[in-house]
Amino acid sequence: MSKKFASHADLEEKKVSFDKLSDNAYAYTAEGDPNSGIVIGDDAVMVIDTQATPVMAQDVIRRIREVTDKPIRHVVLSHYHAVRVLGASGYAPEQIIASEDTRDLIVERGEADMASEIGRFPRLFRAVESVPGLTWPTITFRGRMTMWLGSLEVQLIQLGRGHSKGDTVVWLPQQKILFSGDLVEYGATPYCGDAYFTDWPATLDALAALRPEKLVPGRGASLTTAEQVQEGLRGTRAFTSELFDLVKQGVAAGKDLRAVYKDTYAVLKPKFGHWVIFDHCMPFNVTRAYDEATGHVDPRIWTAERDMEMWRQLEG
Repeated sequence: MSKKFASHADLEEKKVSFDKLSDNAYAYTAEGDPNSGIVIGDDAVMVIDTQATPVMAQDVIRRIREVTDKPIRHVVLSHYHAVRVLGASGYAPEQIIASEDTRDLIVERGEADMASEIGRFPRLFRAVESVPGLTWPTITFRGRMTMWLGSLEVQLIQLGRGHSKGDTVVWLPQQKILFSGDLVEYGATPYCGDAYFTDWPATLDALAALRPEKLVPGRGASLTTAEQVQEGLRGTRAFTSELFDLVKQGVAAGKDLRAVYKDTYAVLKPKFGHWVIFDHCMPFNVTRAYDEATGHVDPRIWTAERDMEMWRQLEG
């Protein structure tokens, strides 16, 4: 491969923030690295997205222990990607909860995705040897599930497809706090390699209809005002919609994938190139958009071999 993945040059450790959103909700963020959410109920704690390895999960646990000694009983997977789920065993939870669609994706492509993601972004899998294998949910649901952590209502909702077909948001309706997973990013480039571009705008509309006042995105800083939430929604919508429109234009003009990639990159770089992981995401994003625009309704499985083949084709 004549050019390494852009992420292989991303070696700098990020500064972690642990933001209090309410007496019940916290956000673990790290300058554009994957976020985790924490919900503290009357007698137990829920963690939303686990970090990539059990060793990395220990830092989340350390922060939780600074604010509560309640047991961590529940882990929620916002979707199936390895960087989100492989740290689950570090919490020793009683329950691991995911949408049925997310479990289906783990069955279909979990092993391939794990190898693919570890190869792409080694810094995000610190102490990868601590991963015992795939993370399997113990409870699944379709559409919507309500949990009560004592008096605190927690809703797990599939609002629609976007970042993946299994996307789940966690909503605290009493406090209007939303954990969006990678359906929303802030100052970070949405990864769209397994996306449903056609569906994503309507899913964002459904998310906005909840009227969240605070939102924890999949990547980027916590959004702590309604205005910041709207900014996050606008940015995610603009990036995903503009990218897909450009790719569809290229397909309609009869251009091949490499030409469409170069054209799309050139247009989006000035506007979004300062966002975290832009160069890393763009080849995967345009490849998926090209597939969807040419009739591949569902994302093809990424493997370590396919990653390298794609990167050679577009960046070689």
